[in-house]
Amino acid sequence: MGVPRLIVMKSIVLTLSIFLVAAQAWAQGPSTGSGQAYPVKPVRYLIPMSPGSGADTIGRIVAGGMAPALGQQVVIDNRTGAAGNIGAELAAKSPPDGYTVFQASMTHAVNVTLYRNLAYDLVRDFTAVSLIATSPSMVVVHPSLPVKSLAELVRLAKAKPGALNYASTGAGTATFLAAEMFKSAAGVNLLHVPYRGGGEALIAVVTGEVSVYLGPMATVLPQVQHGKLRGLAVTTLQRLPALKYPTVAESGYPGYEAGNWYGLVAPAKTPREAIVALRNAVVASMKSPPVAKRMEDLGYVAIGNQPEEFAAYIRSEIDKLAQILKQVGAKPE
Repeated sequence: MGVPRLIVMKSIVLTLSIFLVAAQAWAQGPSTGSGQAYPVKPVRYLIPMSPGSGADTIGRIVAGGMAPALGQQVVIDNRTGAAGNIGAELAAKSPPDGYTVFQASMTHAVNVTLYRNLAYDLVRDFTAVSLIATSPSMVVVHPSLPVKSLAELVRLAKAKPGALNYASTGAGTATFLAAEMFKSAAGVNLLHVPYRGGGEALIAVVTGEVSVYLGPMATVLPQVQHGKLRGLAVTTLQRLPALKYPTVAESGYPGYEAGNWYGLVAPAKTPREAIVALRNAVVASMKSPPVAKRMEDLGYVAIGNQPEEFAAYIRSEIDKLAQILKQVGAKPE
């Protein structure tokens, strides 16, 4: 009887050992398959727009709040150019280990239709993490332009077709699409002047190099408040309670709505454990009082949905924006 009892005891000890190892691994947090808890080093946060842009602003706010949740640094890496395509291609070709994330936006859903030979596939080459936020835009002009309302801007543009220009962050970006939608709705001819990023476009309209900009609220509103730009209208369907400005829709263009969205993705085949940890960090960031207050002050609407929901949203945006581009007559590059 001694031998069977010994075998039973050894079996119990082995079972307890396995349980303890599993419990320790669970307590350490998710692993990317290397046996180490994730994350064990800083995470690179790729932003495909320039410093000072709306994309850069929201990225830095959210990344700052993600770092404490992950227990690691989140390092911003701005890779600008080609309407966000340079940064997207770099992200798509990065190792799928959870240590590179990419901030996609509506621009990238537009680019699927607008660019014929993209070096990446927005659906196939990325795994969705979470939709971060949406952001309205504002129609602004340089103070030297003799207009104080959207109606006056339209009258001036019709009186001088092709004489007024507008800044954008490049063909395919949210600022480009907002302006092209407005041109189509109002029946005006504004000359397109593209810039490499939001920072450059903002400087161009503040200095008077261009006359008109349909820019993200987060970057243009401070300039309006300091008198460096004149605000004419907001691009939401309903007025924003904190602001006095009318909407484009109520100014004679029913149904007009424009803005941007920003979301986090990772290279395809990034381990599920890392995706979950990153999504949880995004949500934790946006729930922290300093981040929530900053986002609210700048007009961002926080989302923080599940990876599967964001993936479905990206696909729906590609289809919706393709129809809008067709309606406004935007041509592929």
